[in-house]
Amino acid sequence: MDHIDHVLIVDDDREIRELLSSYLKKNGLRVTVAADGRQMRAFLDADRVDLVVLDIMMPGDDGLVLCRELRAGRHKAVPVLMLTARSDETDRIVGLEMGADDYVVKPFAARELLARIKAVLRRTRMLPPNLQVTEVSRLLAFGAWQLDTTTRQLIDEAGTVVPLSGAEYRLLRVLLDHPQRVLSRDQLLNLTQGREADLFDRSIDLLVSRLRQRLKDDAREPAYIKTVRSEGYVFAMPITIAQAREG
Repeated sequence: MDHIDHVLIVDDDREIRELLSSYLKKNGLRVTVAADGRQMRAFLDADRVDLVVLDIMMPGDDGLVLCRELRAGRHKAVPVLMLTARSDETDRIVGLEMGADDYVVKPFAARELLARIKAVLRRTRMLPPNLQVTEVSRLLAFGAWQLDTTTRQLIDEAGTVVPLSGAEYRLLRVLLDHPQRVLSRDQLLNLTQGREADLFDRSIDLLVSRLRQRLKDDAREPAYIKTVRSEGYVFAMPITIAQAREG
């Protein structure tokens, strides 16, 4: 039986919840709605979803707080699409920094949201073709780090797991798949977000900055992700295939 993608809509506006739920269901998605963070948590504890649509402007815990909570917990791999009534670039940057995979600014057409949802789901499942061989080994080792490609976990020398958002994981996978090769911002956008992406150019710089922080890479003299002036970024560390962990 074919998998039906399950979307959780978290928005305090009942009319928006009902309209989006009806439209997305008509277009083949399974949809659950929640009015606030409490309902979102209760549902996620009881069932699994493929994507969360999260409104920023909500009473109580707003969407940014909830996004940060998702990224820090056991649902960190679930992609998040933010809804915001603000058009200010600062709010979009904050959402991306919190780990959101994409955003849609209100007011928006329901078909635009559907297209964004499908694009996020597509690129979340996208694997760079020549990385498929390494999936058997599970662990890619570089410098002081290992990436478990099955659990999508970044692991330091002490065996501590460092959580990655979906966007951070995809960027790291792309960089590990193209070591010692300069990749432009456009190439990184295409490889991590898909060609239908409409994110502003700074989103890649923000994502690189976040990933450097995860890797404890000094932005002034980075050992892992180096900036090539006027060209893009290059992953400079050698990569080896490590033995799979037990269990």
